[in-house]
Amino acid sequence: MITRRLVIGAAAAAIAPAVLRAAEPGLLRIVVAYPPGGVSDLMARLIADHLEQHLQRTVVENQPGAAGTIALSRLARRHGRGRTLVLCATTPLALAHRLGIAVPRVVPVCGVMHTPQLLLGTSLLGGKNFEEAIAYARRNPGAVRWATSGVGTLGHLVLGQVAKTFDLDVVHVPYKGGGEQLHDALGGQFELLSSNLAVMQISYVKAGRLDALALGAPARCAPLPDVPTFAELGCPAANMSSLFGLFAAPGTPRSEVRRLNAALNVALSSPEISDAIRDTGNLSAGGPVADFEAQIQRQAALLDRAADDVNLR
Repeated sequence: MITRRLVIGAAAAAIAPAVLRAAEPGLLRIVVAYPPGGVSDLMARLIADHLEQHLQRTVVENQPGAAGTIALSRLARRHGRGRTLVLCATTPLALAHRLGIAVPRVVPVCGVMHTPQLLLGTSLLGGKNFEEAIAYARRNPGAVRWATSGVGTLGHLVLGQVAKTFDLDVVHVPYKGGGEQLHDALGGQFELLSSNLAVMQISYVKAGRLDALALGAPARCAPLPDVPTFAELGCPAANMSSLFGLFAAPGTPRSEVRRLNAALNVALSSPEISDAIRDTGNLSAGGPVADFEAQIQRQAALLDRAADDVNLR
């Protein structure tokens, strides 16, 4: 859940020279735990471009699958000095044990953003707003397909909370990430879609190709001011947002974690990245390593409770 917007600009600017002096040579890999095309992929590439210019050579790779646990599990088997970072939501760390997966022992480095969950309706849905969508699903039990980014993702938890609150029988359609599911949504492959709020989704809503039904956020967002939150619609348990951040391999020295955290805060405070986060309806989540660790603990407790109402299989 989004709790506050961290103020990092001035502090990051003040430490930038020290960060650059401490930079070490070599290649830094940022692995995105999702396919290309989603908001996390966009942010990873913006961050990589900034680090490439100001810190060290940086490349971005995609390792999608299993709600992010594939990339995190691979990272957990690496040991080194922080040469590889994984950009992923914190959801897999909270729910891996429920999926029968060993919880990856990775090192939190820096929060990146809080991303609201957006519920979208496709051309197949018999309804243009949330109330009409619920009524349509009730009239057609077992026939409405609801796509998410995978089993155990935040979108899956939102599905479970909505289905429980309104006593719905819907079919879960899990994908490996946001890009592919958005393509299929436009092609009318299912009726409902849980997606992270991003520029592409907003553009399709404004063009009338998808209908924005509800938003998981503490308040309505500027890009879609007419879209109510789940809390407004009588389903506060579904009013959740994703916390995305960067993680390093176990054994990474704390001094290296602090160096990377400082460099990432400089990147997040840059106009290009901070504007991109704001324009997509997200909130920045930077700050010290300890702040990110605390946010992960709070998010884990919230998601673990929400998972009680979802069959994670």
